Amino acid sequence: MNRQKISIIICISAILCAWFYFDLGQYLNLNYIKAQQAQWQTSIAQSPVVASMMYFFLYIIITALSLPGAAIFTLLSGALFGFWWSLVLVSFASTIGATLAFIISRFLLRDWVQKKYGHKLQSINQGIENQGAFYLFTLRLIPIVPFFMINLLMGLTPLATRTFFWVSQLGMLAGTAVYINAGTQLGQLSSLAGILSPNILFSFALLGIFPWIAQRVIIKINTSKIYTQWNKPKQFERNLIVIGAGSGGLVSAYIAAATQAKVTLIEKHKMGGDCLNTGCVPSKALIRAAHSAHEIQKAPYFGVSSDKLKVDFAKVMQSVHSAISKVEPHDSIQRYSNLGVECIQGSAHIISPWEVEVNGKRLTTKNIVIATGAAPFVPPLADLDKVNYYTSDTIWQLKEQPKEFLIIGGGPIGCEMAQSFSRLGTHVTLVNRAAQLLDREESEASQVVAQHLEKDGVQLQFNHNLVAVKNENGQNYAQLCDANQECIWIPFDALLFAIGRKANTQGFGMEKLDIELNPNGTIKVNNYLQTTYPNIFAVGDVTGPYQLTHAASHQAWYASVNALFGAIKRFKTDYSVLPAVVYCSPEVARVGITEQQAQQENIAYEITKFDFSELDRAIADHEAFGFIKILTRQGSDKILGVTIVATHAGDLLAEFTLAMRHGLGLNKILATIHPYPTWSEANKYAAGVWKKAHVAPWILSIAKIFHTWQRK
Repeated sequence: MNRQKISIIICISAILCAWFYFDLGQYLNLNYIKAQQAQWQTSIAQSPVVASMMYFFLYIIITALSLPGAAIFTLLSGALFGFWWSLVLVSFASTIGATLAFIISRFLLRDWVQKKYGHKLQSINQGIENQGAFYLFTLRLIPIVPFFMINLLMGLTPLATRTFFWVSQLGMLAGTAVYINAGTQLGQLSSLAGILSPNILFSFALLGIFPWIAQRVIIKINTSKIYTQWNKPKQFERNLIVIGAGSGGLVSAYIAAATQAKVTLIEKHKMGGDCLNTGCVPSKALIRAAHSAHEIQKAPYFGVSSDKLKVDFAKVMQSVHSAISKVEPHDSIQRYSNLGVECIQGSAHIISPWEVEVNGKRLTTKNIVIATGAAPFVPPLADLDKVNYYTSDTIWQLKEQPKEFLIIGGGPIGCEMAQSFSRLGTHVTLVNRAAQLLDREESEASQVVAQHLEKDGVQLQFNHNLVAVKNENGQNYAQLCDANQECIWIPFDALLFAIGRKANTQGFGMEKLDIELNPNGTIKVNNYLQTTYPNIFAVGDVTGPYQLTHAASHQAWYASVNALFGAIKRFKTDYSVLPAVVYCSPEVARVGITEQQAQQENIAYEITKFDFSELDRAIADHEAFGFIKILTRQGSDKILGVTIVATHAGDLLAEFTLAMRHGLGLNKILATIHPYPTWSEANKYAAGVWKKAHVAPWILSIAKIFHTWQRK
């Protein structure tokens, strides 16, 4: 705490002590001011300007320091200066004093509060930034809420000082007028209870509620304007139509059917979407094949002889497609039809907010869920059609193993594919435009992954971009340039773009409805996953913000429930505990915030780390590398975020995800028995590292004295 803050605290403390020590509040007693009223009125008549200024500044001091007696002082103004002049004096003095209290609270406490509780206050801060003036105005209209509390609490938020001033000036006017009017009849008052009768309090409560009602009415009017150009059917054939049978679409349809709603699921290509056909399932099958090759190479470490590694790439790809075919029944039309979902194969086209056309037939529905996913982004490079390039969608069409494989993009897909192909015997060059792979992960996690990729033979090219491709005499070449425009040409057999995905928002009628998009091209939704049209929802990669299969499933619950039961109860989408895993070797698993995010959000945190080189099972498996990094709130065992870099990291993360979801701290994990020797013990040992660092030294000193005494 700096000297300025200390000085202000000392001054305020001194004034408060003086106020109570000298019992200055006695001079703001109703009986006292009634007794002195005549004498004060005489003095004011002699020097009205001086008296007004003295009153004005004294009122500012009382409200700025949140001293008791502001209500009596407001009454006094009505008795001494009359209604209209008092209204001017008190209106401005109270607003200036409130703003000073707001500034003092902000200067002394906001940084500390935001640093300690910033993560919890994130939604409140966002609400204040979006509608702070509205919230403040409604609070000012209700005198039941102590004004000094509003001043102090608002100072802890991001609300602009200028906004606080003018909204307070306007919002306190009605309450001020009531008190001043009562003050003009001071002689008839026997207590403050007579000022705010139940009827007046009820009227103020209605006045405070009115802006909320008005806001809802405005929203209703604006919503009705959106629908004015459309003819709403008198009745609906379905409760819900879901467009897209990927993860988000399947779960949306499943929940609707499970709650006995009539639901139709439309898919133009393959059931299961990207995850089943081109994403999660095939990539993990390929990773498993690469892992087997790596295990064979490691066999001598365990004293096991193995012949020279031989990879049959055609059979590898055959096993990949076999995995897809075996998982396929889980997402099949037959299964979902048996669950009560009407499944239609064909291209959906939204005709109106309540109508969807498919295969020449028009279907009516109360609600729509858009779950059309995303497609890999391919940069518009010249001569790209002359070289062999692939995306995460088309890479599974490979028949022959490339010798020189060029991968553009150091995100999860790029890293996973680079390591897998390298372990299978392909020479891989991975190009990343930044200096760090996996830019969403902790820097030390990315470093470990980079080290293992290089160890597996992947050539890493950091700080470079692909700027051109060409084919000369049957050989493909790529030009890579750094920030200084120093360029190199490298040969390749196959090129994979893994540089992000673009939301599928075209081709099914969204353009006709003019549904709003985000700057990055995804569908814009509110906290309830509603689009521009409240009865049309969007989930998964088409809306973001997370391109994860389980994130789409998570959103699907909110979208379907809000669509079907929103008239009764709506639920805001909660992303607070969303795990993510990168399936390299070692895996990188994360939940909650990273250290960089904690710093950006000014959250006070502590770091606990456990190294897998100390885990018996990891040593026995010859995989004693990686770490667990835990962020906890300062001085607490409450978990803010966890990053695990290790074999089986994705499985180990589940325990921390469960703990965070249900508010369990590291002490609870430490008190849980974990079987020996397992990888899961690492979680308990990490909790033990935290506990050891938080044992008070004085307790150990007392324990030492006690044990010494016991030996005598």
